[in-house]
Amino acid sequence: MCVDPAPPPASHLTRRGVLTAAAVLAGTTALATAPRAEAAPRPAPPAGDLVIDGGTLLDPAAGEVVEDGVVVIRDGVVRAAGARGRVEVPAGAARLDARGRWVLPGLVDAHIHLNTAAEARDAVRKGATSARSGSTNFYQDIAVRELARQVPGRAPRLKAAGVFVTPDLGDTVLADPELTPLARLADGVRSPEALRRVVEVNLARGADVIKTRVNERAGLPEQDPLTQVYSHEQLSEIVAAAGRRGKGVLCHSYSERGCHDAVTAGIRSLEHGVFVGERTLHEMRRRNTFFTPTLSAIAGMIDSPNPVLAERGRTYLPILKDAVRAAHELGVPLAAGTDSSGGEVDPIGREVQLMHEAGLPALDAIRTATTSAASLLGVEREVGRLAPGFSGDAVVLSGDPLQDLSVLSAPVHVVRAGQVVDLG
Repeated sequence: MCVDPAPPPASHLTRRGVLTAAAVLAGTTALATAPRAEAAPRPAPPAGDLVIDGGTLLDPAAGEVVEDGVVVIRDGVVRAAGARGRVEVPAGAARLDARGRWVLPGLVDAHIHLNTAAEARDAVRKGATSARSGSTNFYQDIAVRELARQVPGRAPRLKAAGVFVTPDLGDTVLADPELTPLARLADGVRSPEALRRVVEVNLARGADVIKTRVNERAGLPEQDPLTQVYSHEQLSEIVAAAGRRGKGVLCHSYSERGCHDAVTAGIRSLEHGVFVGERTLHEMRRRNTFFTPTLSAIAGMIDSPNPVLAERGRTYLPILKDAVRAAHELGVPLAAGTDSSGGEVDPIGREVQLMHEAGLPALDAIRTATTSAASLLGVEREVGRLAPGFSGDAVVLSGDPLQDLSVLSAPVHVVRAGQVVDLG
């Protein structure tokens, strides 16, 4: 059973647009006539002015270390950064004393599920000043993105994914009236029309990226993560629907066949990818497809009280570490992501540590949560460095991360858009 093709919803979703598209999808002829509601004006986001004074600066892009450094942030943007004496410090500016500390750009979590304001705040407190959503059930990430703009200290700058493009939407079918006709489909979201519809609703709601899957979940003991749920053709349909609006696709993947199908279908990033093989890694290098292995999530299963999940964690983690090392040696771009969800936010710094344990040099591991992750998110000119014109986001660390990456997991201070975040 499939749905009839329907035109894509308008880029700005209105009640009239919701009802009209739902009616078309359901095969009815009734059209809504409610007038378009005007959005209330939004206040300008707060601007932060700050001088981070006296720390040792690390630029992940060049690997350069500057002792007794100064970072000048004005209106939430870095205006100058470098050695004392080479940077003009504005008189009377608020100062954050970083003497004896290391200062890095704010970190990027390239795969996280932020369903509540508390989770968003926790992510920032743990150093993730920017992030990419791995999907939410009811478009909470769209709201978190706006929260980050209005109150930067309470949420990371976010690329939102909206809802999961998956065969069984479950309760997510209630996330938007345009999705409810899909509940009639006996086989779930599988036809080209149904796949396009979920992508189109996501984009109408303002999603920045699209999230889908090729395999079942590893975190549910009743599912087999090597079972493939979408074919190459179905994945290609999703990629094409997203690409028509200039959006990329991240794909939950485990099996080698699933990973290869996803990569050759044109996804932007492979998520998890435990059993990704050499031929697929070569293809990823050729296509510049990113690899977000979410080592933290796999490692976290080892301590699960469920014996199936614990065994998966013990089995999968060394395999995934080997895949990460092979990807790095081949030149596949890597991005750090914790896959945090369900109220527990893992420090993005822990993911960087696991990248290092997998075989990456410390600086390259740091890049997976700074310059490389910023490139994946398409914000490489705004995020991932402390340089003029970049966002005024920083983490102040107790020690040298090039010698001990564990300091990334417990920042002494976090600065978001020029404002010092309350870590209490």
